Amino acid sequence: MAFREDLDTLVLAVLQSGPMHGYEISRRIRELSEKVLSAGEGKLYPCLHKLEQDGYVQAEWIPQENRPARKVYSLTDKGSGAIVEKRKAWEAFATGVTAILNPPKPEASHG
Repeated sequence: MAFREDLDTLVLAVLQSGPMHGYEISRRIRELSEKVLSAGEGKLYPCLHKLEQDGYVQAEWIPQENRPARKVYSLTDKGSGAIVEKRKAWEAFATGVTAILNPPKPEASHG
């Protein structure tokens, strides 16, 4: 199944609202999904690095006063286009799952 675990899609979708550092991305996924979904560091950072290598996100080190610089990720044009396609695929997938979970009720026979 295409959507068993698609962290790429969740990260791209969260970044639509603007640039964020890794912890903020993780927090937003948890918050927006009402704590149903989570993205731990062990999966999130490899995902972000892959998205960066593939050109879907870009990263920039942002200096902070009296703290280490923070790596902030933002969506590229390629990433914006990808999320449009992923949304269409998700909607088709969700429609299929809904059809299976909620099959039409057989009509009662009038005999």
